[in-house]
Amino acid sequence: MKRRKVIKSGLRFVVFILVLAVAAALLGYGFYNSNLEAAAPTGAEQEITIEKGSSVKAISAQLESKGIIKNANVFTIYCKLNDKAAKIKAGKYILSSAMSVEQIVEKLASGNAEINSVRFTIPEGFELREIANRLESQGLINKEEFYKVIEKSDFDHSFIKDIPEREDKLEGYLFPDTYEVFKNATEQEIIGKMLDRFDQVFTEEYRQRAKELNMSFDQVITLASIIEREAKLDKERKTISAVFHNRLKKNIKLQSCATVQFVLKERKEVLTYKDLEIESPYNTYKYAGLPSGPIASPGAKSIEAALYPENVDYLYFVANKDGSHVFTKTYQEHLNAQNKIRQ
Repeated sequence: MKRRKVIKSGLRFVVFILVLAVAAALLGYGFYNSNLEAAAPTGAEQEITIEKGSSVKAISAQLESKGIIKNANVFTIYCKLNDKAAKIKAGKYILSSAMSVEQIVEKLASGNAEINSVRFTIPEGFELREIANRLESQGLINKEEFYKVIEKSDFDHSFIKDIPEREDKLEGYLFPDTYEVFKNATEQEIIGKMLDRFDQVFTEEYRQRAKELNMSFDQVITLASIIEREAKLDKERKTISAVFHNRLKKNIKLQSCATVQFVLKERKEVLTYKDLEIESPYNTYKYAGLPSGPIASPGAKSIEAALYPENVDYLYFVANKDGSHVFTKTYQEHLNAQNKIRQ
């Protein structure tokens, strides 16, 4: 008798659990379906940017924060259940909270973005003026507005506070690379993207190394920019860096032709004696030490070379006709190398 009661009691418990499970499933299904519906009967259209490489989770969170969808988790689950996660494409889309999740996902997966992206490349060693000219020639910026944004330097990058106040403050900090931006990207967005890339390249390890060298953040980039403009071969960057480090330690003028070319705003093959006498804090033939700031945008290899010079005691170098250099320790050796190259 007791055994029957135990069995009945067990059956009732199982039935109870099953009823709860069914109820929970029905509630969950109802919740899921209700969150697939439009967030609002009517809704203003909004421009939504889906960055390249964005995860579905990040996209879901963005759409929820904008009020385009009701629930980010439901959106994520829908994408994964319907094999749409990998099909969402980057771009700028016009979306509305009056659209259902299905409609939103279909649009994002179609790739029919309202605004397509374009690519541009900034070579290593470009000056700010050259960057501006290239971007304007490609129809990406208005040069006047570009310089206004540069002057304000109103960007949320911690390293900017370490850049001294000067004309064209961001010279050297718009990192040379290939970028993809939307056709209607603003000057602020384009510059911000290049500063983001710089921030990625100049790591915390590099900041610590600068301190070891007793150099400021800006001094490292200034030196790297000179190395960038002087070096033609990657294998020579750290040797050229060593020459400049050695001259700085001995308080010998750097005498870099690249710094004079920066002042002239012209890359002359041969500088005259008059050029070398031009009055400017960037003229390293007249003034010892580093110039007032960077003279171009250095690439990653030149930044690394500035921080990790080769362990050599060269003080001079002269260019061969093929772009390589002859490195020497004394001025007489330097003169001999020059005469040999000229012959």
